[in-house]
Amino acid sequence: MTDTTLQLEDGAPELDAAAPAAWNATTWLAVISLAATSFALVSAEFLPAGLLTPMARDLGISEGTAGQVVTATASVGAVTAMLSNVLIGRLNRKTVLVGLSALAVGSNILAALAPNFGLLLVGRAGLGIAISAFWALSVAVVARLVGANATGRGMGIVTLGVSLATIAAPSMGALISDWLGWRSAMAMTAGLAVVAGLLQLLSLPTLPATASNSLGDVFRLTRRRGIQLGMLAILLLMTGHFAGSVYVRPFLEQVTLLATGPIALALLGFGIAAVVGNVAGGRMADANIQVALVVTAALMALAALALVLWGVHIGVAFGFVTLWGLAFGMGPVVLPTNLARAAPDALEAAGSLMVVSFQVAITTGAVVGGYIVDTYGATGPLTLTAVLAVATVVLALLQPRD
Repeated sequence: MTDTTLQLEDGAPELDAAAPAAWNATTWLAVISLAATSFALVSAEFLPAGLLTPMARDLGISEGTAGQVVTATASVGAVTAMLSNVLIGRLNRKTVLVGLSALAVGSNILAALAPNFGLLLVGRAGLGIAISAFWALSVAVVARLVGANATGRGMGIVTLGVSLATIAAPSMGALISDWLGWRSAMAMTAGLAVVAGLLQLLSLPTLPATASNSLGDVFRLTRRRGIQLGMLAILLLMTGHFAGSVYVRPFLEQVTLLATGPIALALLGFGIAAVVGNVAGGRMADANIQVALVVTAALMALAALALVLWGVHIGVAFGFVTLWGLAFGMGPVVLPTNLARAAPDALEAAGSLMVVSFQVAITTGAVVGGYIVDTYGATGPLTLTAVLAVATVVLALLQPRD
């Protein structure tokens, strides 16, 4: 793979993106500020899972209608992912990131104060813009902070915020909603975004634009074989994950015959393992991206297949749900790093394609998984997870080596 150098504007020194950066206190703080941002954004994204009932009651709508606040976030985000790196032009990337945190603050406040469902959707749409634009820039910014050879480790820290938010947001949202109301829970996520924005403002170095992207640049990037394989890996593995993981609880209820308490413990194990996977995935991705992708997909395939074959046994169910969590924690680190390796000279455009791929995978997985569980029962979606994960292993083995 060819080494590339990013030329900064305004006479700033060149940053060798292929060289490892020194992990000094400044670098740590900058990367942690991005982790705090991912925690704030994903907490706001998943918060409605614990608020649907009081939200629907207060606004006079059904719970099904209230659930569309999640759809609004994802739908707007999918469009934003393609356009965000085009619209920001040559703005300083630090300014953009702080601005996205400010947008998240405003969107969450609007959602918290919304007197009707329409304004609630507007607030959630703004959050979708902030989330997708942040992730579209994330790999490029992390590479500039830590060097391309440490991008996996840097992204592992940033995605820790995702794992922690998926564990904490629904439960904390439900608790705060019970104590203070759902609007206070929404306002809490605005406070998290304020903290993230301040951390960015204080710790991120100035990040002048290295290029001004056009939509044509993004589409031209899809001609590269490495980009095609990287996008396909995301589509396969994440479609499989989201097709199956949504139905892990019904599987544990219907096949393993667990009660609510043990199911909660199993899902907690999934979440804790995902945090470990973030760190492990980052280190593996920096050492050998092909091996990291093979291991990530193989672990997910093994976990899903073992649950299908032997999930009636409680010990097996607990163990392999935890293993699935480990694989899922590795995925959001390994998959973007794998895609970025195919475009070291166009990381921002690659980031847009990465977010689009994830959004399409999430949507496809939810739709297909819902059809399969209704048609074939609780083991059906997990079987699809295993099949698509095995296909990802094969794809990874076909990738050209670095």
